[in-house]
Amino acid sequence: MEYEKHSEMLSDQELDIVKKGFEWISTQQIQSVKELSSTLSAHALWRLPNPYITRLILKQEKDGSWNSSIRDTARACSALSTEGIVFMESERWLLARKNKNSWNEDIYDTAYAVGALADMGTQERGGCKWLYENYCPAWEQVGTTSLIIMALKKQENLAGSKDFESFIRGKAQWILSKKGQDGGWEHISTSNLAIQALILAGFKEEIEDSVHWLLENVRKSGAWGNKEDDINATSLALSTLGLYNEK
Repeated sequence: MEYEKHSEMLSDQELDIVKKGFEWISTQQIQSVKELSSTLSAHALWRLPNPYITRLILKQEKDGSWNSSIRDTARACSALSTEGIVFMESERWLLARKNKNSWNEDIYDTAYAVGALADMGTQERGGCKWLYENYCPAWEQVGTTSLIIMALKKQENLAGSKDFESFIRGKAQWILSKKGQDGGWEHISTSNLAIQALILAGFKEEIEDSVHWLLENVRKSGAWGNKEDDINATSLALSTLGLYNEK
């Protein structure tokens, strides 16, 4: 496999870390929708052969959902969209479960759904408004705020608007203020979400140290994880590095 320098971002040594990460992933038994989705997305970002497409589609329910779950369906839809695949029945399933501009009045269900709809090319202004208007101290966590930024920014990019620009920039700066001296945040997965959100929000230069921190915290196996090798954390890290390498 060729791991291209899409721009002159990652060094050859850093690209070797990416290669080793994908080699580790290839040896894993990946079953859950969450893990299949994140693994599929990582392969798509690096333009690698993607056997996970078929495996994820085979887990789809007849009604277009995955596990009748908002989050799993949104994750799967976002992942498949990276390969240009959109199922209209899945989009309809998600939209049918919106109530008063949110999904279950739940921050995570709503953020994942709003982001997935953007990835599928569907504008969802009501969901954006709900996320923006209901932001509160309980949501002021790095991972949660990162998901909100990504959902709003994807919808903004789709609509060609800047309706939430001030909010997004303010929250992105807050996330940066919570960064540790080493460049990371508390957990690997949270750090990946933060870096991805900051890249999407236009703060790429501010997270160079975070990318180096991520590369330095790879495990001997080639995987990432807090205390042990973790499929989702590894796939998220590979996606983060792919985003950083190309934007």
